[in-house]
Amino acid sequence: MKIALGADHGGYRLKEMLAEYLRSHGHEVVDVGTSSDEAVDYPVFAQAVARRVAEGACERGIMVDGAGIGSAMAANKVSGVRAALAYDLSSAVGSREHNDANVLTLGAGLIGPALARQIVEAWLAAECVEERHKRRVDLMGEIEQGKLLSPAGQAEREISPEDLERIAEQLRALLGDSPAGASPGPSVGTAPDTARRFLDLGAGRLTTGPQPGPVPDDIASHIDHTLLKPDATEDAIRSLCAEAREHRFAAVCVNPVWAPVVSAELRGTPIATCCVVGFPLGATHPEIKALEARRAIREGAAEIDMVINIGALKGGDDARVLSDVRAVVEACRDGSARCKVILETALLTEEEKRRACQQARRARAHFVKTSTGFGPGGATVADVQLMVAEVHGAGMEVKASGGIRTYPDAQRMIDAGATRIGASAGVAIVAEARAVAVGA
Repeated sequence: MKIALGADHGGYRLKEMLAEYLRSHGHEVVDVGTSSDEAVDYPVFAQAVARRVAEGACERGIMVDGAGIGSAMAANKVSGVRAALAYDLSSAVGSREHNDANVLTLGAGLIGPALARQIVEAWLAAECVEERHKRRVDLMGEIEQGKLLSPAGQAEREISPEDLERIAEQLRALLGDSPAGASPGPSVGTAPDTARRFLDLGAGRLTTGPQPGPVPDDIASHIDHTLLKPDATEDAIRSLCAEAREHRFAAVCVNPVWAPVVSAELRGTPIATCCVVGFPLGATHPEIKALEARRAIREGAAEIDMVINIGALKGGDDARVLSDVRAVVEACRDGSARCKVILETALLTEEEKRRACQQARRARAHFVKTSTGFGPGGATVADVQLMVAEVHGAGMEVKASGGIRTYPDAQRMIDAGATRIGASAGVAIVAEARAVAVGA
């Protein structure tokens, strides 16, 4: 890639390091200066970087000053430039995937060389591919051309009180009067996204249709066929996918490195590719988990099972837990994937389990999940029941995993309210279920 690179005196040394790094990775660098750490004015060099990108002389541009803010402002004055300041991996990737940023600005006073290299690498690798994001980038171009955008007719406009009242009236007409004291709220079936839309409109409580009941005849459709062992080979992963196709499992759950293999093996089937993130400890930064999720989604994952920051939860830092989960949920929503939040219940008190569910609910995750299978214990009926009670009203689902090896194990979890079962013994469970059916 041909990259315009510039800096003022505050960013000069970092610019030089980045130039060497970029060239070592095969990029062509057009260095527009400055050439020393003597004081200069950053707008001059930010404009030089921006012009080369706007004119098509370079594919991307990178500008470094002390904080990165002024250079972003200056570069954005050049028509055709979308400059973004990035201070971590999440903001770097987001600026590309959401905004199609073609100029990156960095603050040498905020980040060191190692992080700067990681940010640049992530920024160069990311692409804007989602149609809704590309459409919004086009709208920015219309603003640049002097067009006045109107919120009228926008599908995602803010709901007015009048609109909300009309929606409420329509719901009341559809649902009829509830029995005295019941106040069930609108029914949303098992669709979490529908539930979240109702909650956004002000619904205080929702029902989700039929409560947990008998195990369905096709139990395979509730199983995530799983292989997360560190010594799993490609042949073993392909065999896992073949079993999933044969038995029609809900998903194949693997470590992220296998996402391209699994998505290719499952192409043309309704079986989802599921990848774990922050696995199995959960002790990585939110932006790293989000980046891991985004890459897995780009490579075919339709579901992400992320491990929460267990230490933060046990330490009472709910804000940190929420930030952790929300980073991955946002990555999933951007890629139209579903997010399952692994609590590792065997390590938690009842109060901690409830708080974890509440933060997953606030972050708008799709599922909460009991365990990694690598902890001191797995799913229990009591844990599933507790989790269902905490999230069912928001239209969220519960996945039970860890230690589920037999058909009776799976039956107990589904009876308790789980809608998904994570198991490496999926084939054995299905065979046992069929034997029971034949015997009956």
